[in-house]
Amino acid sequence: MYSKRQIVVEAFGELGLHGHIFDITPDELMSAVRRLDSMVAAWEAKGVRLGYAFSASPADLDHDTPSGIPDSAVETVSMNLAVILAPGLGKILQPGTKKAARDGYDVLLWDAARPKDQQLREMPAGAGNRRRVFTPAPVDRSVSLGDGEAFRVG
Repeated sequence: MYSKRQIVVEAFGELGLHGHIFDITPDELMSAVRRLDSMVAAWEAKGVRLGYAFSASPADLDHDTPSGIPDSAVETVSMNLAVILAPGLGKILQPGTKKAARDGYDVLLWDAARPKDQQLREMPAGAGNRRRVFTPAPVDRSVSLGDGEAFRVG
C-alpha cells in the first residue's frame, strides 16, 4: 500500500519536479499532503470511497502513514493531485496527464455509482402472499453415499 508521501512524489514526478535536479522541501510535501486530504475528502462527499486514511487534523499530518488507497486507484489519485498542484507551482500540464486524470476519475465515479452485489438469504414471495413476506432459503436435502455420489431425498 502506498504512503501519502509516495502519492505526492508520484504527482510531483508527473509535473517533472522530482528527481536529481529538484528536491521536494518539507513545506511543499506537507502542503501537497493537505491538498491530497482535501481532494479525497471532496471525492468522498461525491460518493467515491477509497478507504483513505484521513489525518485527524491539519496539525497532525503524517506523510509517511499508509494512504489506505487501493493500488488500482493510486495512479488516478496522483494524476488528479498533479492537476491540482500544477497551477501553484507554475507548471503547465501535458494533455496526457489531464486525460489520464479525467478518465481515471470517471472510472472511480462509475464504480461508486454502480450498485454493489448482494447475496439474498431469502427470496421475496411476491405481492399476493399475505402470510410471509419472504420464502425460506432452499435447504440442501442431498445425502452422500460416501463414494462421491449423492442422491436427493424428498
